[in-house]
Amino acid sequence: MEDWISDNIEKAVGVARLGLCDRCLGRMFGKEGTGMTNDVRGAMLRGALVSEGRNTPPLETCPLCGNIFELLPRFAEAVSDAVQSVESDNFLVGSKVDPAVAAMEKGIAEEFGLEKSEPIKTELNREIGKLSIPLVGRDVEFTNPQVVACVDTRFADVELDVKPIFIAGRYNKLSRDIPQTVWPCRMCKGKGCQRCKGTGKMYQTSVQEIIGDIALRMSGGSEHFFHGMGREDIDALMLGEGRPFVLEISAPKTRQIDLEALSLEANLSELAQFKGLHYVQREAVQRYKGADPDKIYRARVKSEGKVNKEKLIGVALAFKDVRIDQRTPTRVEHRRADLVRKRWIRWVEAEPVDDCVFDLTLETESGTYVKEFVSGDGGRSKPNFSESLGVPCVVQELDVLAIEYKEPECE
Repeated sequence: MEDWISDNIEKAVGVARLGLCDRCLGRMFGKEGTGMTNDVRGAMLRGALVSEGRNTPPLETCPLCGNIFELLPRFAEAVSDAVQSVESDNFLVGSKVDPAVAAMEKGIAEEFGLEKSEPIKTELNREIGKLSIPLVGRDVEFTNPQVVACVDTRFADVELDVKPIFIAGRYNKLSRDIPQTVWPCRMCKGKGCQRCKGTGKMYQTSVQEIIGDIALRMSGGSEHFFHGMGREDIDALMLGEGRPFVLEISAPKTRQIDLEALSLEANLSELAQFKGLHYVQREAVQRYKGADPDKIYRARVKSEGKVNKEKLIGVALAFKDVRIDQRTPTRVEHRRADLVRKRWIRWVEAEPVDDCVFDLTLETESGTYVKEFVSGDGGRSKPNFSESLGVPCVVQELDVLAIEYKEPECE
């Protein structure tokens, strides 16, 4: 008799008297012995009991699992059918068991002091997975699976948890009338009302929808999410090389869509353009969200009176590496905390257009409110361009010319 059997023979007597099947009996000692399945482990324990004259045969229907392991082939086929409905390089099997079974199993382990038992879910996952591999024809991935097939063993139903795909790139926003992301209607909160004409949205489309709806159709996914490296105001353009973004597609049926075709179709739009599309991992979302690159802007500014050209240029040059204090602007204070933020103005260049209009090109630290830096926002932004110029000014149009961000070499 092997040592692990002799060490557990008395506990095995009590457990076996419950009438458990070999698998459930073996699983109660699942971390004892090596190189065997639980049904073999259970048969060895039962054989040892018989040899000692303590015959404890299993009941026709196991009181713990209800003979659920006889359904393993059916579960594996259900997994195969489900997984093959989506595209993936790998998969993993999970399971749900009747809560009463899990509770009974826990009670047995506690009653007999079984510290080396194995949960029934663990065995089901392993055994269903083993039978599924040749049927599915894909590798099993334990750490980062693209698809998890969760079998509800009460009904043999399979629910798929499909890992999202993430597509990074840069976009140019060419319209002053669309937001970066879907903007739910303020009146109905997305339900649809008279104000939004039943769309549930404040704006008919967005940068997100222009590319996201196409990617959703191409991938067969369920929903798209847009993660931009910051955002510009709705009435601002995003020019130059564009703003970095990550498009997330949840539950895709096709994981490898043609990104060139996606770009070409999305770029039929006159409102936004997309470039440099490539696949990234989930980690890119946090990297993009956490980035705080400097930005270069161009602002068309109108003053309340005539502006002296020499003074204008001089004031602009004076804002070289200047730190400013910006209290939350009045236009956004209803949705953002009232704080004073310190930001750097790296440099400013000015170019007169006429006596009361001029263009400013400036580089600022991430998070700078450029419109308020120019106007002063009633003294909430100090120092500011209007105060230094001695003439009240407002930004008429604002364009983002550059996001000073460089992709990591690994991308």
